[in-house]
Amino acid sequence: MKLSYPIKRRKSRVVKIGKVLIGGGFPIAVQSMTTADTRDIAATVEQINQLFEAGCDIVRISVLNHQAGDCLINIRKQVDPDRPIVADIHFQYKLALDAIEAGFDKIRINPGNIGAEWKVREVTQAAKDAGVPIRIGVNSGSLPKDILEKYGHDNPEAFCEAALREIAILEDMNFNDIVISVKSTNTQTAFWAYHLLAEKCDYPLHIGITEAGTLDTGSIKSAVGIGAILMTGIGDTLRVSLTADPIHEPRVAQQILKACALKDDGLEVIACPTCGRCQIDLIPLAESIEAKTRNIKAPLKVAVMGCAVNGPGEAAAADVGIAGGDGQGMLIKKGEIVARFPEAELEQRLLAEIEEMTGEKTG
Repeated sequence: MKLSYPIKRRKSRVVKIGKVLIGGGFPIAVQSMTTADTRDIAATVEQINQLFEAGCDIVRISVLNHQAGDCLINIRKQVDPDRPIVADIHFQYKLALDAIEAGFDKIRINPGNIGAEWKVREVTQAAKDAGVPIRIGVNSGSLPKDILEKYGHDNPEAFCEAALREIAILEDMNFNDIVISVKSTNTQTAFWAYHLLAEKCDYPLHIGITEAGTLDTGSIKSAVGIGAILMTGIGDTLRVSLTADPIHEPRVAQQILKACALKDDGLEVIACPTCGRCQIDLIPLAESIEAKTRNIKAPLKVAVMGCAVNGPGEAAAADVGIAGGDGQGMLIKKGEIVARFPEAELEQRLLAEIEEMTGEKTG
């Protein structure tokens, strides 16, 4: 088997979402979605900003009804114009028109529930006139009835056909500012649906595992599904969908990108899993260091190790690290032991070195 590294990403056209470019080899953009009631303008704006601060490149909000639609102009005005926000529309096509008029940077519609073709065409024309891209979002719960009858649930071909059908309507109007997603709750279905679609078009793909689950199980399921897709070079933007506070979603997404070697900025903490050889209280130490360095933007690999067997060697493979045991500790930088000190100083000495190396303050 021929090994290739780094990942060779699929060639896709570029779509501009506000100030963010996706596709065309640009960095994979991280998205999340607010859970605040969109009719509560202050709460929605606050959560949008929190998600951007947590690492989102794009944030999406749901537009439940016309009362929510009436709030869109004020929401857009109160969010930094350099921060792209997306309106998520189901059932009522006029809400998509409201979002476009309000200055939203993208709209997302679902082919299974937006309604008659003329409604899609009206939305498309408005988006075209305003220069606003459209994401066609196919997922497990919104496949058209005739396609469900043809293929049944959890068939990748159903997702691909539904997306291509909607693409054809937009293309017929000479509209190509399109992003596509074919999310399933089943990781294998999503994997193959994205691969089928990737062979049939060059539009950028928004990837994810829909309704993945709670924070723990959903993070694992998302890492497996999204990670597998990314490792084959597919994916231009992504969302981790968790039944949890959405503030966790961009953090999990960033870790998936780092694990796939598709993101090299930010600090990465590696730590040994501990065993009977560990002679320091390593777990709270590693958790504390990770929490206090979450804000670091510079690329840096940090090792937190707890015994003399693998500790020094693993720490040497990182940019900087600590290894401890039996009341003693050592600081290892670029493979060299640069200091020895009491175990009680491990965290303090490591954080000080991180600040020195990055020029950034730890938390």
